[in-house]
Amino acid sequence: MAQMATLTRKQANEYLNARPTYPTIWYKVLAGRTSNQKVAWDVGTGNGQAALGVADYYEKVVATDINEKQISLAKPHPKVTYLHTPASMSDDELVAKLGGENSIDLIVAAQSLHYFDLKRFYAIVRRVLRKEGGIIAVWVYNDLVVTPKVDAIMKRLVDSTKPYRTPTMNLAFDGYKAIEFPFKNIRLGSQGRPKALEIPHKLSLDGYLGFFKSWQPLVKAKEQGAELLKPSMINEFKEAWGDQNEVKDVAYKAFMLAGKL
Repeated sequence: MAQMATLTRKQANEYLNARPTYPTIWYKVLAGRTSNQKVAWDVGTGNGQAALGVADYYEKVVATDINEKQISLAKPHPKVTYLHTPASMSDDELVAKLGGENSIDLIVAAQSLHYFDLKRFYAIVRRVLRKEGGIIAVWVYNDLVVTPKVDAIMKRLVDSTKPYRTPTMNLAFDGYKAIEFPFKNIRLGSQGRPKALEIPHKLSLDGYLGFFKSWQPLVKAKEQGAELLKPSMINEFKEAWGDQNEVKDVAYKAFMLAGKL
């Protein structure tokens, strides 16, 4: 179902340290839109960030990922069942593991939808999502705001990734404006019109640089022999950051789409 399964354990750890915590109000709002709060499915769970948030509002969360390394780093929770779902798993087997047809109240995909085989994924969604009272919500963040000086360097780095980005990556950079989302509008972002949101976070300089080192466009460029985050640029980031021990308030720019059958 997903294409991103190549992170090394080191990259997965860096990803875990840099990934923000999604605002709890998001889960509260989504839970208020489903008729029942029994079962949720977090698709492409990664380190379990969204699964843990959803678990505050649902009796059971099934969290799946194609990347076994990410699953191994996920934080355990009594309400969350983590499942490794390799691409070789059949749709019928996946549906059965999720609880069967018409069984899921909420489906979420955080920072992962653009990696999916959408035709296959949406066919599964139509099978497992409750026909009455069930919703699907997806979101992506594609920019990180710190200070004008830091952000100016970041823009240069982002621009340098353009030759190495895949069409899949560009869906995320575009804030899901161009991604297919064939579900009925519930006024939380719809196809072509994602809802703009913000994710507050705190990062040290090491955490900030860790975000870039595990960032897929840079990983892809490195695979092609291009080291875009050069030592000279790291020094620029350090100078712009100021006190290298300072933990700064940052904001991730996010975009959501949500709907029902």
